[in-house]
Amino acid sequence: MNNLASVPCELCNSAGGETLWQDELCRVVLVEDPDYPGFCRVILNRHVSEMTDLDAPTRQRLMRVVFAVEQALREQLRPAKINLASLGNMVAHLHWHVIARFADDRHFPGSVWSEPRRAGAPRTLDRAALKQALHALLPAVAE
Repeated sequence: MNNLASVPCELCNSAGGETLWQDELCRVVLVEDPDYPGFCRVILNRHVSEMTDLDAPTRQRLMRVVFAVEQALREQLRPAKINLASLGNMVAHLHWHVIARFADDRHFPGSVWSEPRRAGAPRTLDRAALKQALHALLPAVAE
């Protein structure tokens, strides 16, 4: 058990963003970030800290969700790059960040958590289209 076990978990106590898709294993949420309209999280629906806390089939299923989110963001936004990150240093609840990145965003080529390099170019996201794409891609992950 890690030292953060006694800290209240915000991902156990809230959705963590606007829920776009969910099943019994995990949920896909959209993070409200005006600089990154394609910033999603895939959040495990139970409190676990590390991928190796899961059995192999569950790890594989969770990663299929992460890859489906990546695919949907690529189709909807056509970014220069997708960043995938599972940090958990601040919130020790297993979740993956799936972030659409563009050459003219505020931090590119650095991480979204680094010092900004420029004013970012405004972008919009068709939330309904992203949600529809996720629902089309994700029914198969339970198999």
